[in-house]
Amino acid sequence: MPGILLTPALLSLAALLLAIVLSCTSRVNVGLLAFALAWVAGLLGGGGHELAVRTFPAALFVTLAGVTLLFALAEANGTLEGLATRALRLAQGDARVLPLLVFAIACAISTVGPGAIASVALVAPMAMALGRRAGIPPFLTALSVTNGANAGNLSPVSAVGVVANTKMAEAGLGGHELAVWAANFAAHVLVGAAAYFLLGGLRLAGRAEYATPDEAQGFSPAQWLTLAVTAAWIAGVIGFSVPLGLAAFAAATLLIMLGVADEGQAIRRMPWGAILMVTGMSALVGVLERTGGMALFTSLLARLATPATVNGTIAFVTGLISTYSSTSGVVLPTFLPTVPGLVRELGGGDPVAVALSINVGASLVDVSPLSTLGALCVAAVPEADASKDLFRRLMVWGLSMTLVGAVLCQLLAGPFARL
Repeated sequence: MPGILLTPALLSLAALLLAIVLSCTSRVNVGLLAFALAWVAGLLGGGGHELAVRTFPAALFVTLAGVTLLFALAEANGTLEGLATRALRLAQGDARVLPLLVFAIACAISTVGPGAIASVALVAPMAMALGRRAGIPPFLTALSVTNGANAGNLSPVSAVGVVANTKMAEAGLGGHELAVWAANFAAHVLVGAAAYFLLGGLRLAGRAEYATPDEAQGFSPAQWLTLAVTAAWIAGVIGFSVPLGLAAFAAATLLIMLGVADEGQAIRRMPWGAILMVTGMSALVGVLERTGGMALFTSLLARLATPATVNGTIAFVTGLISTYSSTSGVVLPTFLPTVPGLVRELGGGDPVAVALSINVGASLVDVSPLSTLGALCVAAVPEADASKDLFRRLMVWGLSMTLVGAVLCQLLAGPFARL
């Protein structure tokens, strides 16, 4: 038994499980812990001091930093907020239309690059204010914002989409960007539509007056320039396959040189905590792969499912962990690398479908108030009693999504994997 306890594979797996548990129970950034554990596990596993450095995901860091810097500039100079505000005017205050429009706006902003967190941070305060004036329940507004933001969160140019697609490519499952986006989008559209109808969206009859003097003004020259450069970057990535992160750095540098936004303010707005989580966990998973711990972890996962049930089972497991932990920072970097080995251990299954199930199962639960998205919506409700009620409702809904995600992935992951 002592020999088994000291194997490099078991030591590195214990380090990963400790990081996952602490990511669910502690406020400490799990990326910090993951880097330390990667060093210790690599050292004890015979990889030496440099193993954790060699497994650092440099390419992923460049991509995440470039994309988030570009959109931090657009956020800092008011471009994203201006887009969201003008889009909301399209509803004309009609309460029945507002939840649908909020979903679409949050989805659009998330899709083009900033990701769900930035999208919810921009849209939730305005949406909650309009919802109160139009008589829309805060719960319905929150679900519209969060599901909309998550629907676009796995686009090829979104920061979280970058994480998912990069980890799939590293596992030998590259080239499925359309399936990754479409499966996640469809799942959140279905869930968002269910919320709209179940919570009485069609029966809403209020109207909201929300025009402000500033809204009559057009975009400033700096904001128009930001829109043009960002559109050119998206066109280059999608149409000409330019490197995502390096092109984003080039676009951001151009905007900084042209003086459209304060460089220091934009850098401070970048989600450094999330970047640290993703890169730290990726380094730890890299150590696992080098020491045999990933094979051990995969064999443990294989005991939970069969080839026929693996899609639903893995969606449930990742959803449950993601309810309390970070989807992009912990769940995706940890579980996506296990997919090929898991399918081999089971003796069957579609690896792309399993990867899609991880993506969707982990994302659907992010409306939980323990996640950043849900927390931002709760924070946008000023009344104490209403805020507590929204917290409770979002918690119940988020937990229920573990089961909903499992069912959806069991039924639909296979067809989407063939896109």
